[in-house]
Amino acid sequence: MPKNKLPEDRLVELLAILNKRFEKHPERHPNLTWESVVTKLAANEKALWTLNEMEESGGEPDVVALPSHSGQLIFVDCAAESPKGRRSYCYDQAALESRKEHKPKDSAIHSAEEMGIKILSEQEYAELQQLGTFDLKTSTWLETPAEIRKLGGAIFGDFRFGRVFTYHNGAESYYAARGYRGMLLIK
Repeated sequence: MPKNKLPEDRLVELLAILNKRFEKHPERHPNLTWESVVTKLAANEKALWTLNEMEESGGEPDVVALPSHSGQLIFVDCAAESPKGRRSYCYDQAALESRKEHKPKDSAIHSAEEMGIKILSEQEYAELQQLGTFDLKTSTWLETPAEIRKLGGAIFGDFRFGRVFTYHNGAESYYAARGYRGMLLIK
């Protein structure tokens, strides 16, 4: 079976999971119907494979309406905490290669690219937090501006004390409670 194609039984199971989540959280996607979502998904095998990867790694993807991406169909990891299958990663490949010992198994950027998603920007993360409360116990690597990355840093966010915080760390750092959230845009 090709890498980006799901077996029929898994496809049926995945669509049922996504539908149930879609129906449970209408506040995340006002003015959208499941029928319009599934129509777009049916025409995009690669997107379905990516959504399965998001689901399998603990992301609990759901359709979200983010003001910065108005009018686009977007799936974002909506697990309460950063996805379990995507924690303990440093920020990017350069950070991974810079570690002399105790290297993590992967970097957030590389892992996201392999799945066909991008990690959330600081703005997208703040917009997601308007649709629910995420990362009360964990944190999430965020797309880092080039000027910060050039200096060896990377940014991450979490939700504490009733608000969203953005912090910085060395890009080579990794923690058991820090993962990343991904976004899939479907045209």
